[in-house]
Amino acid sequence: MHRRLDARAPGFEAAFDRLVETGRDTDVEVAGAVAQIVADVSRLGDDAVTALTLRFDRVNLEGRSFEIAADEIDRACASIDADLMAALELAAARIRAFHERQRPTDHEGTDEAGVRAGYRWTAIDSVGLYVPGGLASYPSSVLMNAIPAKVAGVGRVVMVTPTPEGRINPLVLAAARLAGVDTVYRIGGAQAVAALAYGTKSIPPVDKIVGPGNAYVAEAKRQLYGRVGIDMVAGPSEIVVVADARNDPAWLAADLLSQAEHDPKAQSILITDSEALADATAAEVDALIGRLPTGETARESWERQGATILVGALDDAAPLIDRLAPEHLELSVDDPERLFARVRHAGSVFLGRYTPEAVGDYVGGPNHVLPTGRRARFASGLSVIDFMKRTTWLQCPEAGLRAIGPAARALAEAEGLFAHAESVRVRLGG
Repeated sequence: MHRRLDARAPGFEAAFDRLVETGRDTDVEVAGAVAQIVADVSRLGDDAVTALTLRFDRVNLEGRSFEIAADEIDRACASIDADLMAALELAAARIRAFHERQRPTDHEGTDEAGVRAGYRWTAIDSVGLYVPGGLASYPSSVLMNAIPAKVAGVGRVVMVTPTPEGRINPLVLAAARLAGVDTVYRIGGAQAVAALAYGTKSIPPVDKIVGPGNAYVAEAKRQLYGRVGIDMVAGPSEIVVVADARNDPAWLAADLLSQAEHDPKAQSILITDSEALADATAAEVDALIGRLPTGETARESWERQGATILVGALDDAAPLIDRLAPEHLELSVDDPERLFARVRHAGSVFLGRYTPEAVGDYVGGPNHVLPTGRRARFASGLSVIDFMKRTTWLQCPEAGLRAIGPAARALAEAEGLFAHAESVRVRLGG
């Protein structure tokens, strides 16, 4: 049975704190295993990748190219139903259009001392995209990660994806082509992340690695951060749905389970001012779970991680939302804009009764790669800017240096950095 909390009841604060603070990240001890894999790939390159791919994916790459050839991608695209391909193309177009609007602009200005300063944006040279294989094989994630990189102007975007027993989802290859991925490699796991970071004979290194994966992939990204950039270390999915009594409980049940079906550690929370709606939604959740092919996972998530929170008024939901800082937030109320204005911490927000989070996962346009585990307090979803870097610049004319240089010299001397001070003094002749 999922948790039921009442914000008006004694003991609510302690119970809500437990809900907020309960860790849901993986409890698998993988750091040591990943460290060994990373070390092996760093030392042995392709040989380590080949051996590990045979071990974990049961695919023998001995004497074969790691790269998935263009003709194989052609065949995969040709095998896809026309309506499904059209849906993928619509998603790609909408994601691209939204991210085109995120392009940052350069800036420069001259202050009263005559000193010019500014910044310019340039794209990262190369990016590696990790795409899970097997059951968790999501073409939508290919689009969400690769398209912003291409919009940013990244010169080389490559993709790694495991092919267990030689199998690969044709939609993943089609999405890679639509998104403009330059090269696709048939490798996965921590060994693929390490190969992207260090480079091997077959795989040139990249500057940043993005994309979802299991605990081993996440740990590899964590260990290799610094040698390469990463997008984030993401945890299990989560959704908070705020709903008034005028909602259809069946709609809300589907929304809650849209995240619960991802992972037993995913979290779905309903906040409402209507006890009758809470009861009806819980009943609809139970009924829908029984009909879902993913019902076993969804049930475990709902019963272990799920919660319903009753509030006296929906305005009381805003501070609770900010403490949860959820990955996804649905505001299924009459005036969602009013409540949205009071929310500070959420990865992505879905306004109104006709905006299910699932639309955002595929065709809405905004990115679905979002901070989890309360990281929305300090982090944002993936964007074009994540594939660019900002370089600041400064130009002092002689008069400008005479105006501001003495203060720099004084501060350098106060910090005991006398060569710093001298580099200003010699130019001013004093």
